[in-house]
Amino acid sequence: MKKVFGRPEALYDTPTHYCPGCGHGIAHRLVAEAVDELGIRERTIGIAPVGCAVVAYDYWNFDCSEAAHGRALAVATAIKRARPRNIVFTYQGDGDLAAIGTNETIHAANRGENLTVVFINNAVYGMTGGQMAPTTLLGQKTSTTVDGRKREWHGSPLKVSEMLALLPGVRYIERVSLHSPQEVLKAKRAIRQAFKNQVENDSGFSMVEVLSPCPTYWGLSPKGAMDWVKDVMQKEFPLGRIK
Repeated sequence: MKKVFGRPEALYDTPTHYCPGCGHGIAHRLVAEAVDELGIRERTIGIAPVGCAVVAYDYWNFDCSEAAHGRALAVATAIKRARPRNIVFTYQGDGDLAAIGTNETIHAANRGENLTVVFINNAVYGMTGGQMAPTTLLGQKTSTTVDGRKREWHGSPLKVSEMLALLPGVRYIERVSLHSPQEVLKAKRAIRQAFKNQVENDSGFSMVEVLSPCPTYWGLSPKGAMDWVKDVMQKEFPLGRIK
């Protein structure tokens, strides 16, 4: 029988530590597939900071580096400048990239660093207890917004992709989702494009924002979390190519 589906070479065969229904496992696979299809596994270096994906090196079969919380793009910039032939990417959550790492994110994008960023937006701090994140929706309950996020107290959700798209150093930004097989395929194409830009030395910053479910801290079933991404989260964060 012809084999039509298998594990990417860039993905280790290892048990997952993620919660049931978490989107990180899907996103990890999409990164691995893109790396394999572009033939860049031996050149790729991934940067994972503090967050749910802090042990990404347990999953990806290529070189990875740790970074302090929020500093992934600073580390990635240093590695890319020291080793320009390598393909360097960061894999960051919304708390990391859009809160403690906002400074690094904005300035790396503004400088037009030739890097690839996979930005996981699950609208909550997933690793540290389910606190409000910059991307938490208005009315959404978290461990630090027990009555729901309020605009007058906490501000509105931060639309990082739209903000970064205004910067001249940014080459490519797209927002995708993992809530259905069709959207997963679109997410894969976007992630592959973000890597391809760097492979082709297409100068500029490339980022894919991925709307990803977090059933544990949303208090939903895995299916309910997927439906919430589709029915609620997408209204605040519309899908599509932004730049």
